[in-house]
Amino acid sequence: MDQKKIGAFLKALRTEKGLTQEQLAGEMLVSSRTVSRWETGSNLPDLSVLLTLADFYGVSLRELLDGERRSEPMKEQNDSETRATLQLAAGYSEEINKRITRNVHWASWLGVAALGLYFLLESTGLGETGWPEAVSGFVLGLAWGILLTFALLTGRFGKVLMQAKLKVLGRVRSNPTHRP
Repeated sequence: MDQKKIGAFLKALRTEKGLTQEQLAGEMLVSSRTVSRWETGSNLPDLSVLLTLADFYGVSLRELLDGERRSEPMKEQNDSETRATLQLAAGYSEEINKRITRNVHWASWLGVAALGLYFLLESTGLGETGWPEAVSGFVLGLAWGILLTFALLTGRFGKVLMQAKLKVLGRVRSNPTHRP
């Protein structure tokens, strides 16, 4: 996929409709900056937005992904089957993204609370002896652990880990007798 070519095609389609980036952004419920990034090829729309754009512009999803109009019409049945599958995939992708965002949000607040408790114990002098010292060490370790986990999971290692997880889940689902 050539992002620059797709971006130029999206810009041409928008111009053909006589719309500004702001107007298209309003239609797609995104910012005009997002539309600009699509059209320069620096970012591509999510799959669900691509489906919406294809309908909006009256082109096939394949044409959008190729970044050009096709001279021969596509078979309607295959296109509708592909579209239905992609709509399911887009819905699944959105649900996964919501779940991940929610988990990251709560883990972030847990890390902030742990650091706050650590600084409270240290600033009052309670974290220097006895059980408060153990609590202080625990919450500092928890905060560092959350920070390290985010650093690992949001980098390249996180992608490798997610791919391995999906492979394992695929094997487990295809073999119902397997119990992890």
